This record gives sequence, C-alpha cells and structure tokens, in this order.
Amino acid sequence: MLNDKVRDLLDNPRVFAALGTTFKDGSPHVTPMWFDHEDETICFNSAIGRIKTRQLDRDPRVSLTLIDLDNPYGYVELRGRVRSVAGQEAEDHIDRLAKKYIGRDTYPWRTPGEDRIKYFLDIDHIAGM
Repeated sequence: MLNDKVRDLLDNPRVFAALGTTFKDGSPHVTPMWFDHEDETICFNSAIGRIKTRQLDRDPRVSLTLIDLDNPYGYVELRGRVRSVAGQEAEDHIDRLAKKYIGRDTYPWRTPGEDRIKYFLDIDHIAGM
C-alpha cells in the first residue's frame, strides 16, 4: 500500500507529522508529532489525558501529514482510523521515538505519574507526493 516515496519518508528524523483530529463541535485540532512505523502501520505516541487522546477516544478518524523539513513541499497525507495500546509497549515506543528524533535513549520530558499511549494508524487513503 505504501509507495517508495512514502517509505523514504518514514525513517527520516527530519520528517515530522501533523496530526489532525476534531473537537466535539467538529472544529479541527492539529498537533505536531513524532512518528515511526511497523511495516505498513504508522505509529505515534502521547501522554494519556491530553486533548488529542480524549479526541481519539471519541473519534478515531485522523489525518496525519508527513512533512520533510528539508523539502516541505514534498509532503504526504495519510488518513484512516487509529487503534491504541497503553502500558509498557507505549513506554518503550516513546523511548524509540526519542532515539530517532533527538538521539536520546529515553524520552526526557516524562512527568511523574504520566502514562503513555501508543497509536497505530490503519491507513484508508494516501495523498500527496
């Protein structure tokens, strides 16, 4: 499903994602995100209780736009639905993202008592590139 151009973006630490979700009234909410992938599935992470996690609990439909900082005109938009997992898998995932994006073995901005959630995007539509 993912073409070679999209695959080239997936492991690049100079590519960030803009996650689009919606508020209850339908108005948009966009958040910059770190991401990675497991085969054809795009993954991202958040702390439980943030606005986006509450929105995704209510409505799992998202738009995720991948933006290459070296070529912002060469973006790709992925749309679909997310599913999630919490616990150790999510904690390990945020550490892998920290390694990819900032070269650190552990995510440095954890707050005491914070629990993480890992999202998996099941892609329905790809646009761009």
